[in-house]
Amino acid sequence: MPEDWPRCPETDAARYRKAGHWAGVTFGALLRDLAARHGPRTAVVDGAERWSYADLDAHADRLCAGLDRAGIRPGERVVVQLPNRVQFLHLWFALTRLGAVPVHAMPAHRHAEIRHLAELSGATTYVVADRAGRLDGHALARQVRDALAPPRRVIVLGDPGGDDVLPWSALLADGSGPVTRAGAETVDDAGALAMLLLSGGSTGVPKLIPRTHDEYLYAARQGAEACELGPESVYLVSLPIGFNFAFGAPGVLGTLSAGGTVVIARDPSPHTALRLIERERVTVTALTPPLVPAWIEEYQTSRPDLSSLRVLQVGGARLADDEARRVETVLGVRLQQVFGMAEGLVNYTRLDDADHLRHTTQGRPPSAADEVLVVDAAGRAVPDGEVGELLTRGPATLRGYYRAPDHNARAFTADGFYRTGDLVRRLPSGHLVVVGRVKEQINRGGEKIATAEVEEHLRAHPRVRAAALVAAPDPHWGECAVAFLVCDGDPPGTRDLARYLAARGLAGYKAPDRVHAVPDLPLTPVGKIDKVALARLLTPPAR
Repeated sequence: MPEDWPRCPETDAARYRKAGHWAGVTFGALLRDLAARHGPRTAVVDGAERWSYADLDAHADRLCAGLDRAGIRPGERVVVQLPNRVQFLHLWFALTRLGAVPVHAMPAHRHAEIRHLAELSGATTYVVADRAGRLDGHALARQVRDALAPPRRVIVLGDPGGDDVLPWSALLADGSGPVTRAGAETVDDAGALAMLLLSGGSTGVPKLIPRTHDEYLYAARQGAEACELGPESVYLVSLPIGFNFAFGAPGVLGTLSAGGTVVIARDPSPHTALRLIERERVTVTALTPPLVPAWIEEYQTSRPDLSSLRVLQVGGARLADDEARRVETVLGVRLQQVFGMAEGLVNYTRLDDADHLRHTTQGRPPSAADEVLVVDAAGRAVPDGEVGELLTRGPATLRGYYRAPDHNARAFTADGFYRTGDLVRRLPSGHLVVVGRVKEQINRGGEKIATAEVEEHLRAHPRVRAAALVAAPDPHWGECAVAFLVCDGDPPGTRDLARYLAARGLAGYKAPDRVHAVPDLPLTPVGKIDKVALARLLTPPAR
């Protein structure tokens, strides 16, 4: 029976192990070691709660035992959709210690996305908060329950509110301690599947990214080194905690691996985040580009004390050069640009890079083991300074998506390089400048919108006969989504479409920002929608 995803060839794996890139450490063993070394030191701050490394380890044991009593077994997939709370970390470490596989869902996801994750991963269990902002966890659970594999468990953090779910409190009942069932506490294969992350989804619905303990810990450690994290580091997580950038680049996992402290912002607003920096003496945090102007505006209005903040990471989308300079000038911090992907490679500018590199590039690979090629359409390497597609291979990068053999045949070269779809220029220093994408997706402030997925839902509208979604430049988001619609009668407006797509279970950020009605969609000679021609309609004519 074929495996669910292509593994790294043993020749490469042996090389990574020999070089120490893959340390053979599981997440459960990592937390155990951190508790032994840092015991009473504060690991996590969540509001008024402070959890030491010893507390975090003990609670992971207790929750692991509860998950075992609930019938969750090693290898089972569990969709996790929790907001920024310490319980996310409790659950994540408990699942990986048990040998179960967390499938990261985002707070903005609704039933269409959650059903897809559950069906593709074969998840048996869905964990959700009863309330998180506008999210009604119970209603969402009812909508996706039948997409789960038997025995179809739903676990709710907060008020259980019904008889068809397992309340979080039940997992913590009946004492604490490690699981005693044979094999459950001895997950020691660092090359095993540890987690499933969500891809940007450039074609159709998003794909799942398999990550092993070895791969992901390597990436987090390399990120921590590039960010110069140590035991005195205090990392504020205000982006969604399950987002790869916030969780492992270097994020939560890199900070804990370095013995630092993670501060959780339950409310992501600039007002709350800046006051947490002041109160907890935060030294490093991460933003996506659309949040940068709001943070600057809040700082200039309220003038909080940011003297502890050494590093502001910005990633998830391209940061404009002028905005990069403004970050350092106004906030008085060192900017670190971050460019990468949940599939593996994450590039960082270094804290001692020259100003022009920090302000105009998106970083370079963290180690020589992360191989990078920049190639033309024929797959030939291009000279430094010329634009080409970024290909990568290395100890952090996957060798294939989960249960996607046809896509894997296109997305990877015969010798294992991942075709990222990103167009870059490489400088002689190794720094990369991102100039665009080959992939057909819209990067709206770091949120990736798969055009094919949204178009399918748009075409289901009763008045829409044909639809195409195109990226347009946007001063705030970097890119926004513009829908070209061929309609029977008057076209639906943006608000009507947003409501319609929400009712179909799509996340709100995927709704078009603008709508244009057209009599027909232009076609290429081979009969495909000509999105280049549509994009030209969005470009003002030269004067």
